[in-house]
Amino acid sequence: MPSTNPAWIAPSILSADFARLGEEVKAVLEAGADTVHFDVMDNHYVPNLTIGPLVCEALRKHGITAPIDVHLMVKPVDRIIPDFAAAGASWISFHPEASEHVDRTIGLIREHGCHPGIVLNPATPLNVLDYVLDKVDMILLMSVNPGFGGQKFIPSALTKLRKTRELIAASGRNIRLQIDGGVKVDNIGEIAAAGADTFVAGSAIFGSKDYKKTIADMRAEMAKATK
Repeated sequence: MPSTNPAWIAPSILSADFARLGEEVKAVLEAGADTVHFDVMDNHYVPNLTIGPLVCEALRKHGITAPIDVHLMVKPVDRIIPDFAAAGASWISFHPEASEHVDRTIGLIREHGCHPGIVLNPATPLNVLDYVLDKVDMILLMSVNPGFGGQKFIPSALTKLRKTRELIAASGRNIRLQIDGGVKVDNIGEIAAAGADTFVAGSAIFGSKDYKKTIADMRAEMAKATK
């Protein structure tokens, strides 16, 4: 059941060259990307340490106007949400395991002017959505275990995507369904066919020699799979 939303390509800057991050982000957007994906890790909830609100703010000051999609892999999560909102985030997604009160965290994100999203790890059950589906604007399904870039796509994520797409359709709400982890040109078609409409890709884009060609190839594969 493909999505009716336009497909968004969301390059993860975790795989970009941080010595020239502003130029990298501008280049990938000019190559056809739709949003900028921020992987925020705290070396606590996940075993890695990445970037904070100052990087988000710096990109805005550099002239980046595209939506910035912040994926918080931090615990506790509520403390840093206002900081990212003030720094220019457009979307903020979090893991329910990192929040003491999931409903309150969703409300906090929206109160600060951002679109709220919830993130489900590969082994997190879909029933987490039972009481929040009417409150979120995005569901992010992890197709790898969070913490590191460059991992291989977990095939069971396709089944989870299909089930989540059915839940979204039944809700009648326009909720984006994002996938993150191991997304490449050779599998993005079947991922789109399973119901995803927002695709995080890090090394597949930033590790390629031609960003524009890679993104165009991804869109061509999606178009073939969702005809």
